[in-house]
Amino acid sequence: MEDRHDQEEIYSQRIKAGKRTYFFDVKATRGQDYYLTITESKRRLRDDDTFSYEKHKIFLYKEDFLKFVDALQDAVDFVREELLTPEEVAELDRPRPAYDEREGNYNRTDDAY
Repeated sequence: MEDRHDQEEIYSQRIKAGKRTYFFDVKATRGQDYYLTITESKRRLRDDDTFSYEKHKIFLYKEDFLKFVDALQDAVDFVREELLTPEEVAELDRPRPAYDEREGNYNRTDDAY
């Protein structure tokens, strides 16, 4: 496996969602092979009242992008069509604030979604 310092980051997006933050990072190997890392970071309070961050990461390689997107869309469609009420679907479909690339998050006043 290549040294982590040899990996070039090409694109990064951060999405804040309550106590969680999601990072979507596109990287390239020295051979210009592209992949995506999806990281979930959760802020945790320790017993001594300090904070730590628990991180989970998925590496998604370019040859699997379409299969991943298709499976994710199928899962979202199933939840929307089979498990949610019409009111819950309407809430999901309501307009959201625009993503602010400079700030790395959505312009909003709360972390409700």
